[in-house]
Amino acid sequence: METPITPYKNLHEIRLRKALLLADIQKDDQKIRSLWSNLFHQPVAFKSASTPSRRFNSLMNTGAGVLDGVILAWKLYRKFKK
Repeated sequence: METPITPYKNLHEIRLRKALLLADIQKDDQKIRSLWSNLFHQPVAFKSASTPSRRFNSLMNTGAGVLDGVILAWKLYRKFKK
């Protein structure tokens, strides 16, 4: 996507264009930061496991992940130890 080349007549026009571009870049940066934050951070409501059932569920998910990792490591160890 090419931008049309604008002929500038004086330094004031160049400074004005530079300020507009900087504002656009900062606006885009803020939007990207917001999207990045929403993508990789859980909302506050999901962070706290306030009920015992949620804590137990979280513990079971973590335990299952650890067990899966241990089994994978053991299988890889047995495969490559020869």
